[in-house]
Amino acid sequence: MMILIAGPYRSGTNNDLELIKKNMDRLESVALPIFRKGHIPMIGEWVANPLIELAGSKEVGDEIFAEIQYPTAHRLLTKCDAILRIEGESKGADQDVKIGKELGLKIYYDVNEIPDAE
Repeated sequence: MMILIAGPYRSGTNNDLELIKKNMDRLESVALPIFRKGHIPMIGEWVANPLIELAGSKEVGDEIFAEIQYPTAHRLLTKCDAILRIEGESKGADQDVKIGKELGLKIYYDVNEIPDAE
Protein backbone atom coordinates (compact mmCIF):
# COMPACT_ATOMS: atom_id res chain seq x y z
CA MET A 1 0.00 0.00 0.00
CA MET A 2 0.98 3.61 -0.44
CA ILE A 3 0.13 5.29 2.85
CA LEU A 4 -0.15 9.06 3.24
CA ILE A 5 1.09 10.22 6.63
CA ALA A 6 -1.17 13.06 7.78
CA GLY A 7 -0.67 15.24 10.83
CA PRO A 8 0.36 18.70 11.95
CA TYR A 9 2.81 20.53 9.72
CA ARG A 10 2.10 24.26 10.20
CA SER A 11 -0.56 23.85 12.88
CA GLY A 12 0.36 25.44 16.17
CA THR A 13 3.63 26.88 14.84
CA ASN A 14 2.70 30.47 13.95
CA ASN A 15 4.90 29.70 10.91
CA ASP A 16 8.00 29.35 13.13
CA LEU A 17 10.41 27.34 10.97
CA GLU A 18 11.90 25.51 13.97
CA LEU A 19 8.46 24.33 15.11
CA ILE A 20 7.52 23.37 11.55
CA LYS A 21 10.69 21.26 11.38
CA LYS A 22 9.69 19.52 14.64
CA ASN A 23 6.29 18.71 13.13
CA MET A 24 7.97 17.42 9.96
CA ASP A 25 10.26 15.26 12.09
CA ARG A 26 7.15 13.76 13.76
CA LEU A 27 5.59 13.03 10.37
CA GLU A 28 8.81 11.43 9.13
CA SER A 29 9.30 9.40 12.30
CA VAL A 30 6.65 6.91 11.17
CA ALA A 31 7.82 6.66 7.55
CA LEU A 32 10.51 4.04 8.19
CA PRO A 33 8.22 1.78 10.27
CA ILE A 34 5.66 1.92 7.43
CA PHE A 35 8.37 1.03 4.92
CA ARG A 36 9.57 -1.85 7.08
CA LYS A 37 6.03 -3.23 7.09
CA GLY A 38 6.37 -3.53 3.31
CA HIS A 39 4.50 -0.38 2.28
CA ILE A 40 5.39 2.95 0.65
CA PRO A 41 5.18 5.89 3.05
CA MET A 42 4.24 9.26 1.57
CA ILE A 43 4.18 12.73 3.09
CA GLY A 44 2.55 15.50 1.08
CA GLU A 45 5.33 17.94 1.98
CA TRP A 46 7.90 15.66 0.36
CA VAL A 47 6.23 16.52 -2.94
CA ALA A 48 4.84 19.98 -2.20
CA ASN A 49 7.87 21.66 -0.62
CA PRO A 50 10.20 21.39 -3.63
CA LEU A 51 7.39 22.61 -5.90
CA ILE A 52 6.68 25.53 -3.58
CA GLU A 53 10.34 26.48 -3.65
CA LEU A 54 10.55 26.14 -7.45
CA ALA A 55 7.47 28.34 -7.81
CA GLY A 56 9.24 31.13 -5.92
CA SER A 57 7.58 31.09 -2.50
CA LYS A 58 9.18 33.62 -0.15
CA GLU A 59 7.68 32.43 3.14
CA VAL A 60 5.56 29.70 4.63
CA GLY A 61 1.90 30.50 4.13
CA ASP A 62 2.30 32.93 1.23
CA GLU A 63 0.09 32.80 -1.87
CA ILE A 64 2.37 30.34 -3.70
CA PHE A 65 2.45 28.08 -0.65
CA ALA A 66 -1.35 28.11 -0.48
CA GLU A 67 -1.64 27.38 -4.21
CA ILE A 68 0.45 24.21 -3.92
CA GLN A 69 0.41 22.85 -0.35
CA TYR A 70 -3.06 21.36 0.13
CA PRO A 71 -3.78 20.56 -3.53
CA THR A 72 -0.66 18.37 -3.56
CA ALA A 73 -1.91 16.24 -0.69
CA HIS A 74 -5.36 16.02 -2.23
CA ARG A 75 -3.93 14.81 -5.55
CA LEU A 76 -1.71 12.31 -3.74
CA LEU A 77 -4.72 10.90 -1.93
CA THR A 78 -6.15 9.72 -5.25
CA LYS A 79 -3.03 7.55 -5.62
CA CYS A 80 -2.87 6.28 -2.03
CA ASP A 81 -4.43 3.20 -0.49
CA ALA A 82 -4.53 4.41 3.11
CA ILE A 83 -3.82 7.26 5.50
CA LEU A 84 -1.99 7.21 8.80
CA ARG A 85 -3.36 10.12 10.82
CA ILE A 86 -0.86 10.91 13.55
CA GLU A 87 -1.81 12.82 16.70
CA GLY A 88 -2.10 16.56 16.86
CA GLU A 89 -4.50 19.26 15.83
CA SER A 90 -4.38 19.89 12.08
CA LYS A 91 -7.10 21.25 9.85
CA GLY A 92 -5.21 20.02 6.77
CA ALA A 93 -4.77 16.49 8.12
CA ASP A 94 -8.43 16.38 9.14
CA GLN A 95 -9.33 17.42 5.59
CA ASP A 96 -7.07 14.65 4.25
CA VAL A 97 -8.93 12.10 6.39
CA LYS A 98 -12.30 13.44 5.21
CA ILE A 99 -11.23 13.16 1.56
CA GLY A 100 -9.67 9.75 2.22
CA LYS A 101 -12.92 8.44 3.66
CA GLU A 102 -14.81 9.76 0.64
CA LEU A 103 -12.33 7.91 -1.59
CA GLY A 104 -12.79 4.72 0.43
CA LEU A 105 -9.25 4.67 1.81
CA LYS A 106 -8.40 2.79 4.98
CA ILE A 107 -7.67 5.20 7.83
CA TYR A 108 -5.18 4.22 10.52
CA TYR A 109 -4.50 6.14 13.72
CA ASP A 110 -1.47 4.21 14.96
CA VAL A 111 1.39 2.73 12.96
CA ASN A 112 0.86 -0.55 14.85
CA GLU A 113 -2.63 -0.86 13.26
CA ILE A 114 -1.05 -1.13 9.80
CA PRO A 115 -0.71 -4.77 8.75
CA ASP A 116 2.46 -6.13 7.22
CA ALA A 117 2.33 -6.35 3.44
CA GLU A 118 1.60 -9.81 2.14
